[in-house]
Amino acid sequence: MELKIFSFIEESINLLEEKRIELKGISKEIEEYFEEVLLCVNDGELNVVTRVKSKASLEDKIIRNNYYKKYNSSKEVILNLQDLIGARIECRFIDDEEKVYNELLSFFDRKHNDGTSYNEINSKIRLNLKSEQPQKQKNGFKIYRIDGIYDDGIIKYNFELQIKSLVNMFWGEIEHKVIYKNKNYMVVDDFFKNILTSIKKNLSMIDNQLSLICDYSVKSDTIDPMIRKKQVETMLSKIVYDLFSNKMKEDIGFSVDFKKSCDAIVNYLFRSNNAKELEDYNETLIKMLSRVNEISKNDIKFNQEIIFDREVKYDNKFSQKAGTKLLEIINIDFDWNLFFRILFEIEPGSNAEDFEGFTSYVQNRFYRNDKFNILKDKFLNEELKYIKLDLLDTVCEMFCEKSSIAFIYDKNINKINNIIGEIILLINERINTIDEWEISKNAYKQMLYIKISTEIKLC
Repeated sequence: MELKIFSFIEESINLLEEKRIELKGISKEIEEYFEEVLLCVNDGELNVVTRVKSKASLEDKIIRNNYYKKYNSSKEVILNLQDLIGARIECRFIDDEEKVYNELLSFFDRKHNDGTSYNEINSKIRLNLKSEQPQKQKNGFKIYRIDGIYDDGIIKYNFELQIKSLVNMFWGEIEHKVIYKNKNYMVVDDFFKNILTSIKKNLSMIDNQLSLICDYSVKSDTIDPMIRKKQVETMLSKIVYDLFSNKMKEDIGFSVDFKKSCDAIVNYLFRSNNAKELEDYNETLIKMLSRVNEISKNDIKFNQEIIFDREVKYDNKFSQKAGTKLLEIINIDFDWNLFFRILFEIEPGSNAEDFEGFTSYVQNRFYRNDKFNILKDKFLNEELKYIKLDLLDTVCEMFCEKSSIAFIYDKNINKINNIIGEIILLINERINTIDEWEISKNAYKQMLYIKISTEIKLC
């Protein structure tokens, strides 16, 4: 004799098939209704899809949830299925999910006596907006899943509404088709849990990158290429910050604000890659995104000292003095330690090589100050070089004294260069020979030191 469960399943499936045409009509009405609801916020970026429960899915659910024990008849099963009809609002990015949910909260502004919400435009379709959203799933991840009711006074069916971004739709397919349907996966095993968590985090990072790229594309119709270059830098800086902020939380349990350091690193990356034209910026961005994605797979320890594979070498006096000071504090000052930890992860060379490159870059930001060109008519190349190094020695003295990471922020480097430019104008007015400079240079260096100290906040 056949087990009772199988006859119960067959009866339920037969009833579902009898009602399928009716349910498809209702699902279509639900789909069109939510399209109308979201019309005011949809610029072609939202999509609504619906489906009626399949036979295979119903069979699996009856067995998995013991519905054959819980309900006395197939009719009870159909009437109590929360996802008899499934509706999904598809949006582009994870942040958009909350925006769509808030639109629903605003639109469904009437209360039914059963506690659900509706709008007077169509009181047949109601949502249970009392439950906290997004809901936390058994796998630890979150989803916007809202219970709904279709009730025309004669028939009453349940439906489930989900709000999903492109990335979360893809994740749902991975869960459903690769994991959920593959009985060989032991998802209770910590090893597989860690793998799944890693996949989900990578998808979230991709979502963030796509969102930033989309924002950049929307704003990229501006004519000024300088603004567009700045947009590219800002985009990459946010991506770098988000990645390392998450890595820091994973490793030491908290994060700090290091956005300005990320800005400085990104500024350095574009300059060190000789990115000048907008096309160069876009190529560098693509290369850096690839590198960031590689880093996302690495374990990064934020509580360990930075070590170098060899002795650091310098090619100029500024780099030597500044570099020596940085090596003294790199494992003491957390800001500098974090700065170089991020930089060393992103840059392809050894720690020593990357450190040398960065100290030379800082020196060149001042050495290549365009204002020095004013002095070319008065001084020979070697003489001008001598004056440059004298002034840069003062800048380096200030750096070693303050040893603040704020010194390398682009805003402060530009301010210091402007102050150097003011000193250069005075030199051009008052100094005519290298001998005169030798006699009075200490006064000008002292003036430069005082102006930097008083005009720029380096703490």
